Amino acid sequence: MTSSGARHAALRGTESGCLAIADISGYTSYLAGAELDHAQDVLEDLTETVVRSLSPPMKLSQLEGDAVFVYVPGNRVDASMLLDTLDAAYFAFRRRQDAIDRATQCDCNACVLIPRLDLKFVAHHGAYGRQHVAGREDLSGSDVILVHRLLKNHIVEVTGHAGYAFYTDAVVGAMGLDPARLRMRRHAEQVEGLSGVDGWVQDLHERWTEERERRRVKVSREEAVGVTSYEVPAPRSVTWNYLTDPGLRAGWQPGIQRIDQSTPDGRRGIGTRNHCIHGKNASLEEILDWRPFDYFTILNHVPMPLLKPMRMTYELEDVAGGTRVTEYTAPGRGFGQRALVGVLGRVLAGVFARGQASLRSAVAASQTAPEATAGSDELLGDATTKGA
Repeated sequence: MTSSGARHAALRGTESGCLAIADISGYTSYLAGAELDHAQDVLEDLTETVVRSLSPPMKLSQLEGDAVFVYVPGNRVDASMLLDTLDAAYFAFRRRQDAIDRATQCDCNACVLIPRLDLKFVAHHGAYGRQHVAGREDLSGSDVILVHRLLKNHIVEVTGHAGYAFYTDAVVGAMGLDPARLRMRRHAEQVEGLSGVDGWVQDLHERWTEERERRRVKVSREEAVGVTSYEVPAPRSVTWNYLTDPGLRAGWQPGIQRIDQSTPDGRRGIGTRNHCIHGKNASLEEILDWRPFDYFTILNHVPMPLLKPMRMTYELEDVAGGTRVTEYTAPGRGFGQRALVGVLGRVLAGVFARGQASLRSAVAASQTAPEATAGSDELLGDATTKGA
């Protein structure tokens, strides 16, 4: 099924964007088989965890009992940010679920049944309108109805995936990626009262297993030559986007004319390479570790005689009013590398300071900019990328 956004774009008052729902699986049976007061506390905790993970960068439209309905306006979708956001929400849900389960000493059904809960997502791209009822704003339209009805599907029966993300062809087209390269599985659904919907399913249990087993590559404070910390007036997810999206970086980072990015599977992550163009020169970055929205580590090849590639970790933490970014730089192996990196840091200190100030200004401006409309061609960032 193609996006109906194109069909309705000319209608007055309609917008185009990404519509997504996170739904806690097993919610009804959990409430039915558990003590109500304990069960409600657990579900409220888990739902709040999901909301905090999705919004921002997505906008919260409604809390619907066991579901969280979010959206972002725009005609295009930054594939990496959408996929990373849903991954991060699922990982946060599983971590919180495990933490609650380990912390409780209670043997009531509400606590015993916690591990049976799971989380699923449906993401679609289409048209919607805004309506104001009783002082609140709701989204309306056939695509809004569609994404809700897609929660009732046959994905678990067909694929066996209890925790999953279902991306319709409409949102896959807006992302501009090949889902088969991401090991997604083709799936079709029949929706009551509407036509069939084709899309792709990602197994989030598999993603969670990979997340837990993947080796961490992170520069420690002890091995770092230089440690720089600064604050950005925006949530972690937004700050992460400005640090990692090549199109946004070129707008605030001094000396960079453009960044050409190649990705092994169509989304930013481990193995992604950035060619940062500085006039006649270019530096090469390779992503070694990628943990949205906590930290990422790159191997930085700077075109400087005798200087070997450096490892750099960017760590993001919540602080009052925004995000603290801490950069850790470790030299390559070999005699004199530590001293060379130290000299480079001192020489470029002014450039780094201007970059941090420019980043803060760009992010602050984005937080006060008016919401994108249906004519916007940017959603969750607009990367300058090239296929691998």
